[in-house]
Amino acid sequence: MHESTLNDTADTTSTTDTTATEPEPAVRKRRLVAPATDATNAEPTKPPAPPVPSVPPPSRKPQIGDSRPAPTPQPSPPAGEEATGQAAPQASSGEGSTGRRRRRRGGRGRGGRGRSGDAANAAQSTEHAADANAPVEAILADQQPLELNEEQLTERRGKYRNGKPLGRYRMCVHVAAGAAHIAVLEGRSLIEYYVSRPSDDVSEIYGNVYLGRVRRVLPGMEAAFVDIGTPKQAVLYRGDLTVASDQDDDQGGAERRRAGGRRGRSVSGPPISELIKNGQSIMCQIIKNPIGHKGARLTSEVSLPGRFVVLVPNSSVMGISRRLPNRERRRLRSLLTKETPEGFGVILRTAAENVTAAEIRRDIERLTQQWKQVSALAERSDAPALLFREPELAVRIIREQFTADFREVVIDDAELFSQVKGYLEAVAAPLLDRIRYYDPVAERLPLFERVHVSEQVRKATDRKVWLPSGGSLIIEHTEALTVIDVNTGRNVGKSSLNETLFQNNLEAATEIAKQLRLRDIGGIIIVDFVDMDDRHQREQLMSTLNEALARDKTRTATEPISDMGIVQMTRKRTGEGLLESMSDPCETCEGRGIRLRESLFA
Repeated sequence: MHESTLNDTADTTSTTDTTATEPEPAVRKRRLVAPATDATNAEPTKPPAPPVPSVPPPSRKPQIGDSRPAPTPQPSPPAGEEATGQAAPQASSGEGSTGRRRRRRGGRGRGGRGRSGDAANAAQSTEHAADANAPVEAILADQQPLELNEEQLTERRGKYRNGKPLGRYRMCVHVAAGAAHIAVLEGRSLIEYYVSRPSDDVSEIYGNVYLGRVRRVLPGMEAAFVDIGTPKQAVLYRGDLTVASDQDDDQGGAERRRAGGRRGRSVSGPPISELIKNGQSIMCQIIKNPIGHKGARLTSEVSLPGRFVVLVPNSSVMGISRRLPNRERRRLRSLLTKETPEGFGVILRTAAENVTAAEIRRDIERLTQQWKQVSALAERSDAPALLFREPELAVRIIREQFTADFREVVIDDAELFSQVKGYLEAVAAPLLDRIRYYDPVAERLPLFERVHVSEQVRKATDRKVWLPSGGSLIIEHTEALTVIDVNTGRNVGKSSLNETLFQNNLEAATEIAKQLRLRDIGGIIIVDFVDMDDRHQREQLMSTLNEALARDKTRTATEPISDMGIVQMTRKRTGEGLLESMSDPCETCEGRGIRLRESLFA
């Protein structure tokens, strides 16, 4: 369903308490000692000057767009102080202390990556309320892996040849200064590319859960603006607002349903003005990152994604991924009816193929525990507040896509590799040998140059794409939609004009589906194919296009080709595309791509 952030760095001028090792001061005055002389000739010496305390730099004033920094993790107290529950004494002003009291680690409302469930649910005293109100982190690995028999291990490990894993795909993760790059290759061809910047609770917030406050309800637009603590208010459409139905389900609880319609259109039931009011607090989840001048898009149907299942609180939905074969779907459906907890809906992901009931049960228990933490945090928080934060994009993609179809995942960052390895040890131990650390120092060549990704990314940002036969695609972006023009270019064909145009369009259809996936183009898309008179050829062209689009996991809806060769389609958009994430608007032309001749405006 929904699929995201790093905390702001803490002030580097803060120091630890007196129990920790005292760091060296930034500036130290050296005392000069005069050489020894006779007592008769000795001059009276001046007493040494007192040490000058270090002066912290002036603090920067808050700016528009800044996010609220999360509490800085503090070192664990000594055993004696933890036993007595006393806080460490404050450091003197000469040592540069900030006067803050040291806080304990853990506490309610903090799931913590890689921490045990007991540590995440530890009770917290009232004097540490700031830590207690910290957002819940996604628990990635908190338990030991389940033991599987030899048959189950064989099914889950995938295929091997000469001791090496086989797979259709390969994932490479490159961590650079300020961003993480994720490339998915099919063979040697790049099919997906993502750029993940350090999350700041402002722009990279997809999948986060907030306690928002309704600021303005627009009955004419069937939408509402919700304050979630970001510089731009998020929007909640009527179509993304869940309401309780009048009829009760078999368990006696209120069934939740989601109204249909794009942007609240063609929605049955009461209008949005009767469901929410100004000033009301509402729990919501981000389903689209803020793009440009538009704020984030919300839904009130909160869901928590795991490795095998997606948990939907206050719902009775039961679903299974359509990418699984029918025989596996029937097996999983029988398990789902037994393992689904009361008051929750469960959707099984593609990664749930061949998993056992115990693995599904433990995944549900982990997500249920996270939901309890989120609910408890919402009760004691004041809107707007961040309740649940998704992990980094690289971890999410591995969590949701990594299966036996991948022959390997290569990571060139030791910290991220350790985090992903610990996660896979707990939830996907049979696939652990398919993850590998790439040492750029020992290899003497950057990872993306080794796998020939850099040049493919640069080509993916061009407006012109060449086809194998000599034709070309021209991709233009506008505010409302993306236009793709198909040209024959250098393709002159061999037999007839009709056959040349048909083959050129077939090549373009396959390449268009690949470019939409690689560039992550969303919204309304218009494709102008070369005109064809034969109706059967137009139908075959649409069949080829739909078959190529079916390989993409992102939903795409297409309309039949018109007599003029125009195809309209929409593709789900969750954030900025590849071009926007790899570029900045020109300061001279403001992204228009032209320079006006000022002399002609005189």
